[in-house]
Amino acid sequence: MADQSASPPPHATMMQMITGKWVSQAIYAAAELGIADLLATREQTAEELAVATNTHADTLYRLLRALGSVGVLIEGEQRRFRNSPLGDTLRRDVPGSVRGFARLMGMDMSWKAWGEILYSVKTGQSAFERVAGKTAFEYISTRPFEAQIINEAMTSISEQTSQMVVHAYDFSGARMIVDVGGGEGLLLATILKANPQANGVLFELPHACAAAKDLLAMHGLTERVEVISGNALESVSCGGDIFIMKHIVHDWDNERSLQFMRNCAKAMPSGGKLLLLEAALTPPDTPHFAKLLDLEMLVMSPGGRERTIDEYRHLYVEAGLRMTQIYSTEGMLNIIEGVKP
Repeated sequence: MADQSASPPPHATMMQMITGKWVSQAIYAAAELGIADLLATREQTAEELAVATNTHADTLYRLLRALGSVGVLIEGEQRRFRNSPLGDTLRRDVPGSVRGFARLMGMDMSWKAWGEILYSVKTGQSAFERVAGKTAFEYISTRPFEAQIINEAMTSISEQTSQMVVHAYDFSGARMIVDVGGGEGLLLATILKANPQANGVLFELPHACAAAKDLLAMHGLTERVEVISGNALESVSCGGDIFIMKHIVHDWDNERSLQFMRNCAKAMPSGGKLLLLEAALTPPDTPHFAKLLDLEMLVMSPGGRERTIDEYRHLYVEAGLRMTQIYSTEGMLNIIEGVKP
């Protein structure tokens, strides 16, 4: 009898990898249609879901059947579906929802940019800029619908990582925490709620400020947080004893990453700290999400890349700071601490 526990042969594993786009795009379609929300309280038929989503019933069934085959949905008799635990993560209203991230990965310009990955590999340039004619940051500045998707995606990531950061790092000595490029402010809100002695500043580009004010108000933090609109590549116009940048420098080349870090350093007193929250690359031939995320940075950003701890240490030195400690979280994120002499 064949060993059922044996790994599949290499060609079968490779076929799974090659066809990964089928799964990711099917998940995107379900997220965009809000299927998981419709199934939150009861199972429904494909026909009922088609009416609710204004889609073609038989075609929607084919999508749902495919998602059932990979464990996202559970298919019962007579084309009835319900969420699996995986499917529940696509609901809007659950902690750690990844619906926003699924929408971001599948949205039109992201998909087109990844279709040009060979351009990025051959030139070292952003494929997104090739297909859009501008950087991703310039692109979303005039497109509120896409900006909303990105903000939703970043908030969903923060929902997964914010508590991990609070558990991994001691903020008890902080009095003013500045989150540079903090999106809608969920990370800052989580830190401040766990550290009532501190106040905060959210320093963000204009497109995210209104949503940030709403989120901070929802958490009862309006009186403790100032939301300031600005471009940290130009300057950081607020002071604090701890500055945080989560998934910021990985979007940029070394020159512009250093500009962010130097602007933070200028705004902090001696002894102030800069925390970079990034997924540091692991040694060769060890699996890590950051090694695939690095390709996302290559394709989508103007010179962005993931870095090793030694590369982060070099950035800190060049920015006039001293890297002092690396804290691991329960997830993939590292908290890389630097201090201003």
